[in-house]
Amino acid sequence: MAEDPTPVVNVDELTEIDRSMSPWGASYKVLTPTMRPQGGSLGVNWLRVPPGHTTCPFHYHLREDEAFFVLSGRGVMRYGDTVQQLRAGDCVSCPAGPDSAHQIANPYDEDLVYLAIGRHDPHEVCVYPDNGKVMVRGIAKIGHLAEADYLAGEPERPKIFDMTPS
Repeated sequence: MAEDPTPVVNVDELTEIDRSMSPWGASYKVLTPTMRPQGGSLGVNWLRVPPGHTTCPFHYHLREDEAFFVLSGRGVMRYGDTVQQLRAGDCVSCPAGPDSAHQIANPYDEDLVYLAIGRHDPHEVCVYPDNGKVMVRGIAKIGHLAEADYLAGEPERPKIFDMTPS
């Protein structure tokens, strides 16, 4: 019988994955690598944001709450129409919904390191208010939506009638 993977990891022993392209992105380590494979939905990531970077575009989630805990360094958080300073020891709550659109950045000269805590909902929808993009995780698509009437593009005769046996 195979041994279950350990639920304990040490951040110093994990591989840091670099996803930064100036001024976007950060490096991260997944602190809960056994959570999803075992059916869990909560996740914790360790992030290192270099000076002059922001982790992602300004956004909000429709289904997922997020929390961030600053371990070291300084940064700023855009939250709705405000920008707030972040420092070690700060904990930020971002409940799902448009009132908590957020973005973390590091305009300073030292790394910003924090924990990002949240669910990984397979049906998440994320909205980017600055550029009008939408991410729909369930269909693995990010893009711009175009408004259309409910029946726009539908055939005059619904296909189901041609598929139904006589």
